[in-house]
Amino acid sequence: MASRLLHRLRHALTGDGPGEAAAGPEAEQFPESSELEDDDAEGLSSRLSGTLSFTSAEDDEDQDDEDDEEADPDPLPDGDRAAGEDAGPSCAHAERSPPTDGQQGSQLLTRQLQDFWKKSRNTLVPQRLLFEVTSANVVKDPPSKYVLYTLAVMGPGPPGRQPAQISRRYSDFERLHRNLQRQFRGPMAAISFPRKRLRRNFTAETIARRSRAFEQFLGHLQAVPELRQAPDLQDFFVLPELRRAQSLTCTGLYREALALWANAWQLQAQLGVSSGPDRPLLTLAGLAVCHQELEDPGEARACCEKALQLLGDKSPHSFLAPFLEAHVRLSWHLGLDKHQSEAQLQALQEAGLTPTPPPSLKELLIKEVLD
Repeated sequence: MASRLLHRLRHALTGDGPGEAAAGPEAEQFPESSELEDDDAEGLSSRLSGTLSFTSAEDDEDQDDEDDEEADPDPLPDGDRAAGEDAGPSCAHAERSPPTDGQQGSQLLTRQLQDFWKKSRNTLVPQRLLFEVTSANVVKDPPSKYVLYTLAVMGPGPPGRQPAQISRRYSDFERLHRNLQRQFRGPMAAISFPRKRLRRNFTAETIARRSRAFEQFLGHLQAVPELRQAPDLQDFFVLPELRRAQSLTCTGLYREALALWANAWQLQAQLGVSSGPDRPLLTLAGLAVCHQELEDPGEARACCEKALQLLGDKSPHSFLAPFLEAHVRLSWHLGLDKHQSEAQLQALQEAGLTPTPPPSLKELLIKEVLD
């Protein structure tokens, strides 16, 4: 599996090989179907060993017609149980696999990918993201049962940076595919998607085939510029993490929320954001609040400075005064210069553009509606 992914990565960087997007606005027809052929189980397990780990029980296979993973079609129930170890009480019955040789192999693969990105970062060829399903867990959440796929998202960046991660179920991928098909009939005609099954959704073979199909599906979407910038694709990656992080922050679980805010920030940095600064600013606000509550004022102040750089000299934004107020307070606490932020905040107040005192970043996070 590791050699296969590295081979695909080289194709993505050098621009040759099957499945590479055309230079024009639309990608070529992808010759490799996203639904894997019916391989024998032994060959399939051999090809995926060392990368994908999954949980499955023999007694589950006979229940597929009753407890199919599509039994609960609601979008991302409670969110966003997606990323992180703290997935909330709704995931209490998830059958988590202990660290195995396969997961250690996945860590080795991540290091190999990071080394390859480091060697290739100066190339003039556009660099694409690489997606790898690292684990798949059968989750029993009565009355539904489904498979939760965890994907590592690897892209160009500083050497040694860990990949971002997301966890999604089949219905989330299917919803993304359906929404994109409605909006982009032409480009989506060339992109395959794994079909639904009425039975055997929880067998090792089905999980492994779907895992590879999801990797290919996301890679194909990233290969088409029109699809890569689609709001639905951005929402698929980032929105569940933001909602879950916001919920944890509002309930005071700052350490758990901090990991999700950091993962969301990394996802946005790798994917690129074309819908304006609001989500990056919200993410930085979450990071700043969590760092401050965890008594790390230096990191909190650094997040405020990043946000103020994003805002620049643009017309007053609802986030501007709260970030200025937090930056002034943190700078005073650390004994650092605060005069510029203090003067800017005072000018906003004198012009009647923000109340005195302005709302705090935490108040902003609680009131912000993510849709």
